[in-house]
Amino acid sequence: MTGIGAWKQRLPAPGEALPGRATEMPVNGCHHVLGSPLRDDFAGLSRVQFGMGCFWGAERKFWSLPGVATTAVGYAGGETPNPTYREVCSGQTGHAEVVLVVYDEAKLPFSTLLQTFWENHDPTQGMRQGNDVGTQYRSAIFCETQAQHEQALRSREAYEARLRDAGHGAITTEIVFPAPAFYYAEDEHQQYLSKNPAGYCGLGGTGVSCPIGLG
Repeated sequence: MTGIGAWKQRLPAPGEALPGRATEMPVNGCHHVLGSPLRDDFAGLSRVQFGMGCFWGAERKFWSLPGVATTAVGYAGGETPNPTYREVCSGQTGHAEVVLVVYDEAKLPFSTLLQTFWENHDPTQGMRQGNDVGTQYRSAIFCETQAQHEQALRSREAYEARLRDAGHGAITTEIVFPAPAFYYAEDEHQQYLSKNPAGYCGLGGTGVSCPIGLG
């Protein structure tokens, strides 16, 4: 691919990322569906970030799971502090569009989150997801704990075997610990498909079931 398409499918080199800003993005204090805080210290709860393409549809997959306390969309994995949506879409921040999932481990095992993640996008596509092309659409799991990281790595190995048997290529998902900084997206993107039920959702899986969480 040439031109802007090629640019958007590579991470910016050192010194190329946009400078960003020190000011955090203002967001509404309440989740549009769950009524829970979007910003908090989330004491007693666990956190993880998932990137699986456009964050609008990805967020909806997680807020509906019993045991999820709150979700928020944002940007992570790049260099630019507190970027805007337009900046992330330029391909010059290095960030992925991600969903912050805050959950109660006593009610929702991490394996169920992993199963939801793997089965609801195609993790073999590199710097794109379907027709959405660019580094911000890459597949990623940004882990808050070592235990999450180890379980995510095992799940990738298990799911890749299933995908290979079904004729798919290798998984390209980044699995990172510790998680990079999470920068909240603009308020209009939070719970977008609840606010705009007919809005765009490009999310689609491979049709291959994930063995993690099935037991």
